[in-house]
Formats: sequence, structure tokens, C-alpha cells
Amino acid sequence: MLDFYREMLFIRRFEERAARSYTQALIGGYCHLNLGEEATVVGLISSLRPTDYLFTNYREHGYAIARGIDPRRIMAELYGRVDGVSKGWGGSMHMFDFEHRLLGGYGIVGGQVPLATGAALAIDYRGGDEIVMCTMGDGTTNIGAFHESLNIAGLWNLPIVYVIVNNRLGMGTTVEKSSAEPELYKRGAAYRIEASRVDGLDALAVAEATAHAIEVARSGRPYLLEVVSERLRGHSVVDPAKYRSAEEVASLKEHDPVHTMAARLVAEGISDDVTLAILDQEVLANIEEISAFAEASAFPDVDTLFDYNYATAVPNDSRRLPGQPLFGASTSGAPS
Repeated sequence: MLDFYREMLFIRRFEERAARSYTQALIGGYCHLNLGEEATVVGLISSLRPTDYLFTNYREHGYAIARGIDPRRIMAELYGRVDGVSKGWGGSMHMFDFEHRLLGGYGIVGGQVPLATGAALAIDYRGGDEIVMCTMGDGTTNIGAFHESLNIAGLWNLPIVYVIVNNRLGMGTTVEKSSAEPELYKRGAAYRIEASRVDGLDALAVAEATAHAIEVARSGRPYLLEVVSERLRGHSVVDPAKYRSAEEVASLKEHDPVHTMAARLVAEGISDDVTLAILDQEVLANIEEISAFAEASAFPDVDTLFDYNYATAVPNDSRRLPGQPLFGASTSGAPS
């Protein structure tokens, strides 16, 4: 419980710093935070082996931290700097680290689901013992690729755990107004996939449910896990979340998973208020060091803009920058 709390607290303070950095214009583009989902993130990742694969969506900072990626590199990526996870070209939504088997955050809703299914097929084809975890938001369950992927996984017995992180809002629309069946885990029944629902505000409950789901996947069958975990803020840092009532906001604060876990640690005699306060100060100091590292990192050179378009050289690969002529010499000197 204490280990879970430390990680949850770290993710909380990291995301709060990211929100502040966005207002300071240190982070550009889009930025989606895991605030309120810390118990879900930590519980989900706790049972993965280092060799397992993780695909997620654009709300992935906490998952990258929990997967063991250096948080300095994560913050540097948010800042768009060369020391970032994706060398500054991915930003908040597109982290990728093969060493830690994080195969991307995806900006297209559901874009990760077919790719994760393909990775599970590759594992099965090679006879490996790894599994794939693919997380998504509740809104993803209404796109065609979700159903196509689950159908294939169910037919071909693929080693994958599909995780629906249900924060009850597809941006600003409630699940009840967008899904004829709002208990989203039940969709697994259409493809004869075992499924369950768990309280995402309880890290221990999430860890237990995830361990079972991974066990099923490693035995050769897919699993659908729905984790109900409400976000504390809007869809992104620029969303004021005015679609929530004052009562809903008060309820979110009351059931804040980080505060709830702290209270539980004290109530069960595992820790005390003074120790937890000292821990918080240590985490805050660490986060400031991480932010300073990111801010000191250099911006990537414009000449590297096209370096990772393809894994290998491609004939007639255009490297034309905005404002350059369509025909004529490219920046590399070769015909474009």
C-alpha cells in the first residue's frame, strides 16, 4: 500500500507541475493529465512484466512513469526537448519507448486498439509468453475498430488485455448519453471474452483485477477490463469542465484516490501524517528538479524533423519544410 501511495503521489505532483508548466508556455500543443486516475494507473501497471507491451492513448504521462521510464525524460518530452522520450518530437500525446515496451500514446481515439491487437497476434505467431495491455477511454468503445479488434482477439485467442478507463465522460458527454449499454465491460460478451468491472479509485482492487486479467491473457485468451476512474479536471488542461455540477465537483474531491489512500495508511497504522507530509515535500522537491532538467534541455534541431518518418530510407522521401518550393532542391540537396 505504501509503495502504491508513493507512486500515486509522484504521478499527482508530476501532473500538477505539468499543468503549471502549460500555463507558463513551457508545454505546447495538447496536454491531457492523469489527475484523479492515479490509483488506476498504478494498479494496472503493477502486474505487468518488463517484457509485456503497453499501448495507451494520449493521457499517458502516468503510465510512462509507472512503466519505469525516467521522469526527467518524460517531462523533457512534454517540454519538446531533445532529452525527451521521443527526442522532443512527440510531446504530451505521443510518447514511445521500446526499451520499456511502451509502444506509444495515440492521439487518434482508438488508434492504438488495432495496433495492440496486431502486436498480440505477433506474440502468438512467434510463440512468446508476453502479453499486451491496451488502455483506452470510454468513448473508444463506440468506434468500429474497437469491435473489430475484440472480434479478432476472441476468434484467434490473442494474449491481450483491453482496459477501458471509464471516467464517465467522452470529453464532455456522459457515457449514459453516448452508449446504449453504459456498463461497458458487458461488450465482451458479444465476442465471448471474459470481462469484469472494478473500482478505479482503489489501487489494490485494480491490481487484483488486473492480475487476474493478465493471467487469463497469458494463458491464451483475451480479457476486457473496465476500470471506473473519474478524472479530477477537464478533458485537457484547457477544458474548464463546466459540464460538471458543483455537487459532482465536491464528490470528486471527497473521493480523491490519493487523499483516500493517505487516510487509509494512517487509519491502518501503516504510516502517520508527519511521515506522509515529509514524503510529499520530498516528492515536490524531486519534481522541481525534474522540471529544471527539462527546461535546461535543448530544443531539437529543425534538420532532424524528418528523421523518424520511416525506419529505413525511402526513395523520394520529401523533406520539404513549410514555405519551401514543392519542386527543386530539398534541404538535403537531393531532388525532392
